[in-house]
Amino acid sequence: MLGSTPSDSHTWNLLFVQLLMEENGWSVTNLGACVPVAMLLDESLRRVPDMIVISTVNGHGVQDARQVIEAVRAEPSLARVPVFLGGKICVAEDHERDAVDELVAAGYDGVLVGGTAVPEFRSRLAQVAAGHAGRRP
Repeated sequence: MLGSTPSDSHTWNLLFVQLLMEENGWSVTNLGACVPVAMLLDESLRRVPDMIVISTVNGHGVQDARQVIEAVRAEPSLARVPVFLGGKICVAEDHERDAVDELVAAGYDGVLVGGTAVPEFRSRLAQVAAGHAGRRP
């Protein structure tokens, strides 16, 4: 399951992430931009995904991302689904490290930012796939 934070209307990042995931063997449901938390939950509960990926590039992701992860982790059937957040989560880069730590503590399995985000995401995709051995991702 792929989408953006509720306040992020950018779509090119979602297309990039979708193509990256598909190149790595994943089938992707792309919910698009400005995804309301309720919509993400409804779609994820309708067919529990192998992972949820939230991409944001507007610099305000840290503000929306906490409500997203709190809602996902509150659902028993989604509590163990890996959830990753990536992109530009803060307007000011000097606050980014604290924001990453805060969001991981809130329940994200990974918050991927900066120049290492794409290689780290590829690694995470492989880890999740390995955890689903015998099941096609």
